[in-house]
Amino acid sequence: MNKQKTIKDRVVLKGVGLHSGQKTNIEFLPASCNSAIFFIRKDLSPEVMIKADYDSVLDPSKFPRRTSVDSNGVYVHTIEHLMAAINLLAIDNLQINIWGEEIPGMDGSAKCFVEALKEAQIIEQNSSRKFVVIREPLWVEDKGGSLAVFPYPSLRVSYTLKYDTPLISTGYIDLVLNGTLQNDIYEARTFCLEEEVKPLLELGLGKGSNYGNTLVVAKDRIIDNSLRIKDEFVKHKVLDLLGDLYLAGPMKGYVVAIKSGHALNIKMVRKIKEYHDKVVSGGIGSSLGYVPNSSELSIEDIMKILPHRYPFLLIDRIIDLKLGEKAVGIKNVTINDYFFTGHFPGRPIMPGVLIVEAMAQVGGVLMLASEKNRGKLAYFMAADKVKFRRTVEPGDQLVIEVVSGKIKTRTGIVHTKAFVNGKTVAEAELMFALVES
Repeated sequence: MNKQKTIKDRVVLKGVGLHSGQKTNIEFLPASCNSAIFFIRKDLSPEVMIKADYDSVLDPSKFPRRTSVDSNGVYVHTIEHLMAAINLLAIDNLQINIWGEEIPGMDGSAKCFVEALKEAQIIEQNSSRKFVVIREPLWVEDKGGSLAVFPYPSLRVSYTLKYDTPLISTGYIDLVLNGTLQNDIYEARTFCLEEEVKPLLELGLGKGSNYGNTLVVAKDRIIDNSLRIKDEFVKHKVLDLLGDLYLAGPMKGYVVAIKSGHALNIKMVRKIKEYHDKVVSGGIGSSLGYVPNSSELSIEDIMKILPHRYPFLLIDRIIDLKLGEKAVGIKNVTINDYFFTGHFPGRPIMPGVLIVEAMAQVGGVLMLASEKNRGKLAYFMAADKVKFRRTVEPGDQLVIEVVSGKIKTRTGIVHTKAFVNGKTVAEAELMFALVES
């Protein structure tokens, strides 16, 4: 089981912001489980904390050529290379103190950040990692670029680069990431075209850039520098992508990018946020879930907990399980379900009693998955406050949310709701008797 990670020791880096040209200090510190990645602006009074997530990320059109986060108008800019280093090292929880508004650019890659974090010693924590699990295709497009994410058991990235300049031209890379530095991608430096330099400076950007930390590409050469690694241009684009996508958290999915930059990357981050919000509200229309890796149960896992079998096992998957607190399950309603043969065959609707039974089965998983109740059976004793608000038809996805009430040694009460497309279709308070198998 994958464990969350942080660092053991404090480490400090100093440098100059690539765009602001201002001197900046940053300090990496350990953070507790489930803290995620967050910045603290130490140069302000009072200090301001800014989380590195999809709620805080800014539209790249406001601050172009970089990725920025904010909290009530307080910013941290150019976080993408640092976030990529954190992603590549599979660090989940980290406090980053910063004196200034921009992360230091260092050598234009993630190399210095990787080395500093490894020097601080990366250690495992007691909690399991929480993954963004992609379960159906997501895609975004913009200005000739496209970015899609497909289901995949780990994180895989395929990137196609295309520039109308001979030195860069077309590049392609396909790699699978497993939480270790099996690739030199973190050494790839940022770059720009020679004709972009003057317009960027006129916009007030690139004040801290030079030929050492930025590859400036002319038609026939790299000015006052040379490539450090093979395929450095496309690898840096992947580095930016990995940094931006980590704002959504650790991911399991196959990312396919064509000419994608910060604007498109952040557009995908927001696409993931939309699905996440639907999951949290209990009304998803797809099966994408931001769930603990150890808390998603397949049908095989469910059958190890519940004694039910076809045709009376009515739930297909548990997408969120917090032991003793809450469970969210899914029932995909299809025209092939046996009960449609005789229940209003001219206009098939799911029987209300089976909706209650499906809610009871998710409640059974919630109670029986705990250590103290494993091996027991949960018998349905009573149903109270039962209400049916809408019909459930073939093609619907029934999302069942169960919250624990009073659970004792021999009895348990749960509060349940069922949703289709975010709308409540049924609710009930259910009581169970817990007996030895």
